Amino acid sequence: MKYLFKSAKVLTMNSRMEILDGCDVLVENDIIKSIGNISPEDLDKARIIDCTGKLLMPGFINGHTHVPMSILRNYADDMELQTWLFRHIFPVEERLTGEDVFFSSLLGIMEMLATGTTCFIDMYFFMDDIAKAVELSGIRAHLSRGMTCDEKGPDFSHVGSLNECIDFYKNWNGAAEGRITGAFAPHAIYTCSPEFIKAVRDEAEKLGAPIHVHLDETLTEHENALKEYNKTPTRHLYDLGLFDQKTIAAHCVWITEDDIALLKEKDVTIAHNPRSNLKLASGAAPIPEALKAGVNVILGTDGVASNNNLSMFEEISLAALLHKGIKQDPLLIGAKDALMMATVNGSKALGRDDLGVIEPGKKADLILIDLDKPHYMPLHNPVSALAYCAQGSDVCLTMVNGRILYENGEFKTIDREKVKYHINGICRRIFG
Repeated sequence: MKYLFKSAKVLTMNSRMEILDGCDVLVENDIIKSIGNISPEDLDKARIIDCTGKLLMPGFINGHTHVPMSILRNYADDMELQTWLFRHIFPVEERLTGEDVFFSSLLGIMEMLATGTTCFIDMYFFMDDIAKAVELSGIRAHLSRGMTCDEKGPDFSHVGSLNECIDFYKNWNGAAEGRITGAFAPHAIYTCSPEFIKAVRDEAEKLGAPIHVHLDETLTEHENALKEYNKTPTRHLYDLGLFDQKTIAAHCVWITEDDIALLKEKDVTIAHNPRSNLKLASGAAPIPEALKAGVNVILGTDGVASNNNLSMFEEISLAALLHKGIKQDPLLIGAKDALMMATVNGSKALGRDDLGVIEPGKKADLILIDLDKPHYMPLHNPVSALAYCAQGSDVCLTMVNGRILYENGEFKTIDREKVKYHINGICRRIFG
């Protein structure tokens, strides 16, 4: 299939941050084939999409989430993390079935597609069902089975979550036309023994799999690590060798200057979740310091149980504002930086060079934004407008792998009414 995005304002997100006005972009199959000066022969059988008054840019990469937690939206709010997680979230999650997770995932995917996300990085359980939702919907995803185990081993061959993780990686990594990639996800140091983390590392190394882990999210986690291990959570995982595998570390709210140096040394990516961290009163991660040290930083929403929505526009805006206020420095994390965290940096975190940028030969993971809205006028600076003015509802088209999945309020691959029906049934069964 061919698509011509005609007369668009194009935010390339390339190294020069080029903005091209009135530009034509040709997509063929799953690839951006050409930009500008498109020959008549290339236009044969292409669907032409009029982009007058619209901006074309790379789709967002949601760097950390738990998409099936869409079923828990607005369920347990305004409490600290440990109480929220252990007394409210975990008990409900124990009642979920694979079918519940499938439809809850589709609900979250619908929200992401409608707000401009083309790829998400997820950690949860019933991963086969999440993968099936990804396969059906057409979105791109980096998926990992979250694992917990407080045993000391040395044999962990009986641990169900670890076996599920291994099987999932073998069965799904590279599946769905390459849209699904796998990872290993020890949940956190407070739910996984050191011995189990080592076992996870060893299994990941055998398969060449990356790691996705929660790291230093709360002061409680930080202080308990100092008491139990006489070291920070970051140093703990570093010493266990977990970071020897390509790692995405979510949150990193309480990391120290020395921790940042360790993360840089091991090329660990920080997944910054500003809204979730503020809502749970976990704090604000030292992102300006991490960026200054050269650490790759991406943006994530976390799950909607701790955020309440999956719009990356809200994370971009908050990331560009939060640290200015905390440090009383208006020069920290500009609009460009925040947009890079949601696009280019996400591609780097995944170990890819074909996402996050509009250039010939890159994957056609694109979103179209309607600029004909009062909150964009006057459009002095499109980059600033996207960081500080844009809303998820401004997205009028989302394309993944050269396929239009969402357009003008219509989902092309997901039955909206069927999802709503099943979500309502799940809620009646679990919540009464």
